[in-house]
Amino acid sequence: MKTNKKLTILEYELPVVIQQEKEGGFIAKCSIWNDCYAQGDSVEEVINEILSVAAGLIELYKEEGLKIPLKLIKTSSEIATNMSLTFPLIVASA
Repeated sequence: MKTNKKLTILEYELPVVIQQEKEGGFIAKCSIWNDCYAQGDSVEEVINEILSVAAGLIELYKEEGLKIPLKLIKTSSEIATNMSLTFPLIVASA
């Protein structure tokens, strides 16, 4: 017997500051979440890295019962069978 599982999607606002390093490369830091930072060789790479870091931290914070310091923008729920979803996709290009 199959059970329909409910999937909840949370969309957060992630404020990020990107700085170019003198030695080369870039650092991205979330201005309100000290644990959320990344580095990369290009702006495109550092943006992709910080998005990945933020997603991993959100999962970890949820597992540990910690408060996620980001503003929750939107919550949506779907039954996890035969669903159609739209995800925000961020692509950086120079």
